[in-house]
Amino acid sequence: MATKLYVGSLPYSVNDDELREFFASHGEVVSAVVIKDRESGRSKGFGFVEFSNDDEAKKAINDLNGQEMSGRAIVVNEARPQEDRRPSGNNNFRRNRY
Repeated sequence: MATKLYVGSLPYSVNDDELREFFASHGEVVSAVVIKDRESGRSKGFGFVEFSNDDEAKKAINDLNGQEMSGRAIVVNEARPQEDRRPSGNNNFRRNRY
């Protein structure tokens, strides 16, 4: 089963291919994506790398967390599931204007 890793504190100049290359020495990288701002297209400074198996992913976490990439110490850990962003029935965002 594939394991997805969160990679934070990325240099803003890093692209998907460079991210994939950086992690490739630790196993079979299924995907590598740098998250970009929708409007500007610039990197947000984090991304996700998916490995084909759990052992390779754990090795990458142990070996690469805190390592330098283009002069920045990156953060590598297992990605958490994305939170549900749909609005609930709760309308707390509205404020009374009395």
